[in-house]
Amino acid sequence: MDWTLLFLAGLFEIGWAVGLKYTAGFTRLWPTMATLTAMILSIGLLGMAVKTLPIGTAYAVWVGIGSIGTAVLGVVLIGESLSAGRLLSLLLIFLGVLGLKLLGDR
Repeated sequence: MDWTLLFLAGLFEIGWAVGLKYTAGFTRLWPTMATLTAMILSIGLLGMAVKTLPIGTAYAVWVGIGSIGTAVLGVVLIGESLSAGRLLSLLLIFLGVLGLKLLGDR
């Protein structure tokens, strides 16, 4: 259950990170409300997950999910570039998150 909470926290982190782009500096009400809600849910779920997961592992996985998801949605939704170097960097983040998940509790 703790890893599920952490995964959901990471998804909400993606939501608020991408949502920041749509708030236009917190000047648009509904995107701002959605972004703030995603922030609260993300931090709340992360807090619940670290009750049982090591904080270093949980935080790194949370940030990794958020980083990869935000970068992918930046390409898909906003038209940001996806160079070979950026793709390689995202792959390295993924491998690090996977390593923490598989080996982090040992």
